[in-house]
Amino acid sequence: MVFSTPEERQALKPHLAKKSSLRKTTSSKTVPNGETEGGGGEGSGVRMRKELGLVDGVAIIVGVIIGAGIFVSPKGVLRSSGSVLFSLIVWVFSGLLSMIGALCYAELGTMIPKSGGDYAYIGEAFGPLPAFLYLWVALFIIVPTGNAITALTFAQYILQPAWPTCTPPYAAVRLLAALITCFLTAINCYNVKWATRVQDAFTATKILALVIIIIAGLTALVIGETNNLENMNQGANWDPGYIALSFYSGLFSYAGWNYLNFVTEELKEPYKNLPRAIWISMPMVTTIYVLANLAYFIVLTKDEILSSDAVAVTFGDKLLGVMSWTMPFFVACSTFGALNGAIFASSRLFFVGARQGHLPTAIALINVDSFTPVPSLIFLCIVTLVLLIIEDVYVLINYLAFVEALFTLLSVSGLLWLRVKRPKADRPIKVNILLPVIFFIICTFLVTLPCYVSPWEVGIGLIIIASGVPVYLVCIKWKNKPRWISKTSYMINMFCAKTFMCVMEEEKSS
Repeated sequence: MVFSTPEERQALKPHLAKKSSLRKTTSSKTVPNGETEGGGGEGSGVRMRKELGLVDGVAIIVGVIIGAGIFVSPKGVLRSSGSVLFSLIVWVFSGLLSMIGALCYAELGTMIPKSGGDYAYIGEAFGPLPAFLYLWVALFIIVPTGNAITALTFAQYILQPAWPTCTPPYAAVRLLAALITCFLTAINCYNVKWATRVQDAFTATKILALVIIIIAGLTALVIGETNNLENMNQGANWDPGYIALSFYSGLFSYAGWNYLNFVTEELKEPYKNLPRAIWISMPMVTTIYVLANLAYFIVLTKDEILSSDAVAVTFGDKLLGVMSWTMPFFVACSTFGALNGAIFASSRLFFVGARQGHLPTAIALINVDSFTPVPSLIFLCIVTLVLLIIEDVYVLINYLAFVEALFTLLSVSGLLWLRVKRPKADRPIKVNILLPVIFFIICTFLVTLPCYVSPWEVGIGLIIIASGVPVYLVCIKWKNKPRWISKTSYMINMFCAKTFMCVMEEEKSS
């Protein structure tokens, strides 16, 4: 991979500016308010528009958080915590911890109003190398692995009715997962509003599914199904390492609470809507998660949950009778919406990284018609498709939890450091200092304690992070690259610009 220098990006601008000017002249038309259609009311210039409102923000957070996790594998928390009561406590505190983290990120997101989330915050606080290492791990492991697993989960559950007595064929699952990834990428390339409408609709669907589970479980409780709630704390595991692992499993199901920070530049009134979206979505998700797990524990025994590969489906088979088919359908809908939200938000992370010169310039180009980062979306799609070829892509999950926790710890450390480094910086939202301190302490606990419980996974995670250092030194730090490298990079950038009708992002006019 060859990353362009600022000089090379500057040399590219005249050619792309000509393309942008020609395209706007031939395709734009004036609307009654005197602005260019497609401009989003922000004047002339090709750049991504502020098209996300409060409802869209809530849908992104809720839609990305509620994926397959709550339907498929709540047993991870139960297995590590050991008891029903301790498991419910973990779900509550995982939600509270995610809420604290989201509020800390709200301060970061309004102080540093850039898309890119952790990448932008780590770079601002600690410089380009730590930011690049986060981008490196996110680019090849965290984001595409999560997307690949979500796509595979969708394919498995949508195909399950066709093979009711066995597992769907390997090739069929992979093919459908690839098709749905390409389909959602195409929607996100074509129109931001289309992508947000898909997100809004499927977020509502998955909430409906969880409400059905909650009502069914509480109805069973009302009519006297209380046997499974006896001796709720039996078997609790208080070993510190396993407490950390149980929180890893809980936090995995809450993952995505920071995704709205990836698209801050496209959020209308971010100073207002970012914190509002957090305050609405996080208590909602926590309440739904805790009640859904309570419903599982009311209907299913501890052994049934631990032996199930899909707790919601087992729940439906036992309680919903002829309507049990709805659970696989709802799991598929949930993963579909989660995949769409992840593709939308994470593509902006790579766009910002390329804009900063940490990825090839081609990934920082914007389509002149749809104002979407088409090359970034396509690049993410390609990496995800490559991971779908790996037979056991799920094994990468073992390394993700530690790596994500480590960089989250780095981001909140950045918040504390910026309080010292820039005490007078403009902070439209300033949380009580106790919140980032509490979050820092808990994240430190989650990062360090599993080192003796899962040393292999921790070691592999550190190796993956460290592998980005030589890439940074060669591709970014090395300024006097051979001429053939710069020429090849320029040709690739021009090819992408012409193929996808894209240009460099233009500065806002005054």
